[in-house]
Amino acid sequence: MEFLRSSKRRSLLSELVYIILNIALAVAVLAVVRAIESPLPAFALVILSKWRVLAVRPRYWFANIQANMVDIIVSLSVVVWLYAASGSFAIQIAITLLYIGWLLLIKPRSKRIFVAAQAGTAVFLGVTALMSVSYDWPDLFVVAAMWLIGYSAARHVLGSYDDVHMSFYSLAWGLIFAEIGWVMYHWTFAYALPGVDLKLPQAAIVTLAVSFLAERVYSSYSQHRTVRTNDIILPGLFSVSVIVVLLVFFNRLGAGIV
Repeated sequence: MEFLRSSKRRSLLSELVYIILNIALAVAVLAVVRAIESPLPAFALVILSKWRVLAVRPRYWFANIQANMVDIIVSLSVVVWLYAASGSFAIQIAITLLYIGWLLLIKPRSKRIFVAAQAGTAVFLGVTALMSVSYDWPDLFVVAAMWLIGYSAARHVLGSYDDVHMSFYSLAWGLIFAEIGWVMYHWTFAYALPGVDLKLPQAAIVTLAVSFLAERVYSSYSQHRTVRTNDIILPGLFSVSVIVVLLVFFNRLGAGIV
């Protein structure tokens, strides 16, 4: 019984340390963003915080990096959002609180619905941050970054299904993201967000909608070995409607900013 009590105390202590360290990371990122005008130190802090990824034998490094790419994409994107909100400390605090929520409530979960939410968050934040800072980058870099976001998100979701073709599907989804990225790089519409020097690009909404539909299609196929119309009709109508409204209605009204 004494051993059980000791184990429980250690478990509670480790959980408390985990919470404190994650909150400290989010606060430290905010402090660096406010203290230094360049985003590079904040990026470095985020990368250094993932030291456990490499705290194994080198042969496991690549697998660990792949497993943590969604979290890395979200964390780097948060840095971009924080810099974009430099004019409003209140919004920076809100972003930091959301980041703490990601670190403590969303990232650690392993249920399939949370895994899908993690991938969706990486897609939305990652594409938004990328398209907001890459307007003068060579298109090759933008396409490569879009491929990485798509590949990482797909692999993250497919990992919860233990699909033997996970690598192939992830590579193919990354290619779709790369193609969307190339098109959106040359034909970009974005919408102003209140309080931040950051615009919401259509690419982020389009890729999130397409990813949501693809996840629903794969989920149906995984459960029934066929794609059931009843499982995808509502997600399909929703995703297609969002994309059509964005590409036709809002563009025609000039609501976007090129």
